Amino acid sequence: MLSEHKIEKFSKEFETKTPQEIIEWAADRFCPYMAMSSSFQTQSMPLLHMATRIIPELPVLFLDTGYHFWDTLLFREKIAHEWGLNIIDLHRSSHWDSFARQYARSLPVEDPNLCCYLHKVQPMQKALKGYRAWISGIRRDQTSVRAKANFLELQEDGLLKINPLLNWTKNDVSNYIKEHELPQHPLYEKGYRSVGCAPCTIAIGVNDDERAGRWAGRGKVECGLHTSMFNTKDISESQSEFRLNATKTS
Repeated sequence: MLSEHKIEKFSKEFETKTPQEIIEWAADRFCPYMAMSSSFQTQSMPLLHMATRIIPELPVLFLDTGYHFWDTLLFREKIAHEWGLNIIDLHRSSHWDSFARQYARSLPVEDPNLCCYLHKVQPMQKALKGYRAWISGIRRDQTSVRAKANFLELQEDGLLKINPLLNWTKNDVSNYIKEHELPQHPLYEKGYRSVGCAPCTIAIGVNDDERAGRWAGRGKVECGLHTSMFNTKDISESQSEFRLNATKTS
């Protein structure tokens, strides 16, 4: 395990490294105990392309929330087949099935934080147990939370989060897609610049921020994977962030 001093040192050095160099560094140290996550939206394609060409067998974790657009699921299948990806689908714990069925339609609207916790945060926490490193595609220019991120971030449980694209911009992503002729999510040209779950994603204008269509009007910009919520191991610890009391109805 890297010391906090070395993590800080490498993280500063990575400010001038390419994403590919960072991925190769991680591969040398953590494979096969490393995985990446991907949402298979257009802006996710460069990192997915880079990482799986450097590490073809790399596990790609996909959160199958049950609320995705069919377009996303079909696109994911297409890319998985064409690129020969090692995809691992993640689902919410069966412990929450009764609660989720009861609030299936209202949960994303009434309590998007709880919905994300059950369908994204908890499944990802469980899936990453046993891994030493997690490659994520967040960028500083995406949200105010991500603007404060580092290339290497040690989680409370010892997992090292690696953000190779951290200092990339929208133009960097666009240029890479054009250079390598990468496919775009089928909803991209319809105004869906950042695609999440269907109940929480809308089309936006050309000049809008790329994540403006996520949880629009709900005062929410993150699902919880990249916030302090990810370090919450028991739902009761985050209950103050939820509107519904799932601990009483599960």
